Amino acid sequence: MDIDGDIEDVSRRVQVRFVTKLQPPFKAPTTSIALPSNLTRMGLSAVVNNLLQSGNDDWKPEPFDFLIDGELVRMSLEDFLLAKGISAEKTLEIEYIKAVAPRKEEDPSLHDDWVSAVDGSNRFILTGCYDGLGRIWKAAGVCTHILEGHNDAITSVGVVKAQDNEDNTNLVVATGSKDKTVKLWKFDAEPSAENMKIRAFRTLRGHTASVQSLAAQPTGDMVCSGSWDCRINLWQTEANDGGDIVSTKKRKKDNKEEEAQSEGEAVSTLVGHTQCVSSVVWPEHGTIYSASWDHSFRRWDVETGKDTLNMFCGKVINCIDVGGESSALIAGGGSDPVLRIWDPRKPGTLAPSFQFSSHTSWITACKWHSRSWFHLLSASYDGKVMLWDLRTAWPLAIIDSHEDKVLCADWWKGDSVVSGGADSKLRISSEISIP
Repeated sequence: MDIDGDIEDVSRRVQVRFVTKLQPPFKAPTTSIALPSNLTRMGLSAVVNNLLQSGNDDWKPEPFDFLIDGELVRMSLEDFLLAKGISAEKTLEIEYIKAVAPRKEEDPSLHDDWVSAVDGSNRFILTGCYDGLGRIWKAAGVCTHILEGHNDAITSVGVVKAQDNEDNTNLVVATGSKDKTVKLWKFDAEPSAENMKIRAFRTLRGHTASVQSLAAQPTGDMVCSGSWDCRINLWQTEANDGGDIVSTKKRKKDNKEEEAQSEGEAVSTLVGHTQCVSSVVWPEHGTIYSASWDHSFRRWDVETGKDTLNMFCGKVINCIDVGGESSALIAGGGSDPVLRIWDPRKPGTLAPSFQFSSHTSWITACKWHSRSWFHLLSASYDGKVMLWDLRTAWPLAIIDSHEDKVLCADWWKGDSVVSGGADSKLRISSEISIP
């Protein structure tokens, strides 16, 4: 054994200058210091915390991440420099940012069956459950509304009208179910009580098999739904009760008359997929993206009903989302543990631009962060939710608070992750710092 060599490895030093875009009290002195080259992220974080603490007696240690030339460091400094061909002779500029990881786990919000769908795009959380009920949550454990009316498991949920006006609290949401229908619901987002039961104001019928996914047009005037019948139906929401209502009738159930409820028919149908349409997103007014078990995802022109992009990826796809740089990247996950990201602006290539391989089972959900070009989450049957940054191949954080398969996940309020699963729990992981 070469003891001298080992000692030399440990004592090798690199000149480093720390920089940051964070505001005081997170700004450390930018003077150059010599550090051991075998330091990893944890060691670098300790150094920066020491620097910050030296000028501030009240400083509480904070976990940091580190970027060199725009790439996150996920190995020792020495290994990183070797891998990137960067000279250890020059002063290394290292940018530090707050580590992206939840600081807090809220108490679970309990359901009576699997939590199959979640939407965190508004100030409340909307969940769908295999007991056929939708629920509105104001906070962990605080259920304000119960959506009653589906005859089978709810598979998908979505906010239709996200109010810009804080005074207008009358919100509209949609739910899709194995009972082949999409239902629209209206409720006061600032209720005076809990567990208020509400009925749908419209039922949308037309699918011949389970509804698997839905998404609302950004304006809220329409929703689209993907189904096991291989079709994507487009529906008017008529959230203000105007427009063309097909019929209003009272339905008999258990010899009791239910309140009058209008029914809607599909405005149009997008046809092309040959197996279950597992995921739809509607990121901009005239464009819908869809994913299918037929191993393809497509981009549709809403006006013409034609697909303008049809990419075959060789795997069953369970989920897609569109976001990232210029809101142009497509993230998708499916029947293997790999989260893939494609850039459709690159012509003639089916190869993903990024592949993340830390899950160990099917991927059930993926979602871009609304404010960041780099950050997204994924959920899996392996029971984990992972947070990703395009600047490194390793997960930034692994949330493993579920006790069974994770079936759905979303961001909430920008700094929390909400997720549901086969353990019948909605979990909220909060205080996440996204730059």
